[in-house]
Amino acid sequence: MVAAKNTAALEVWTIGHSTHPLDEFLAMLAFHGIEGVADVRRHAGSRKYPHFNPDALRSALSKAGVEYVPLPELGGRRQPRADSRNTVWRNASFRGYADYMETEAFQAGLERLLALARRRRTAIMCAEAVWWRCHRSLIADLLKARGVCVRHIANGGRSEIHPYTSAARLENGELTYSPER
Repeated sequence: MVAAKNTAALEVWTIGHSTHPLDEFLAMLAFHGIEGVADVRRHAGSRKYPHFNPDALRSALSKAGVEYVPLPELGGRRQPRADSRNTVWRNASFRGYADYMETEAFQAGLERLLALARRRRTAIMCAEAVWWRCHRSLIADLLKARGVCVRHIANGGRSEIHPYTSAARLENGELTYSPER
């Protein structure tokens, strides 16, 4: 996976909207000083929680002074390639996402995310509450490998610095999910 430029001293946060009421979600963002939300849901929207549909969320975030940027090109639910080299991932959806991370479309989305993070204190957002059960964990691995400090927002005002996932490995300074040779 190709290295990005000018990522030293950058900080990116992650959050899962989960089932939070809108006011609670906005309070979590405000508590951590988040100024930009990068929506990394491939198929954004929720019938059960309509306040997380893109138009409603954009409006609520705007009123709170937070920029909303949809980044479906960083969205999950990707299929693994037959020739996948990311075989340390036993979970097919994580392997598929790791394969997708090697594409130009992903790299373009990542550059958009980094551009936002350079302008505003940014959180990448998906639906899953727990970061380690979401593709945000793989995005966080890549950002960390490139020198970005990644923090995961949790309930109760807590956050944690991203530890690499168990499948991640650095080889010559590059992130890989392939087995050691």
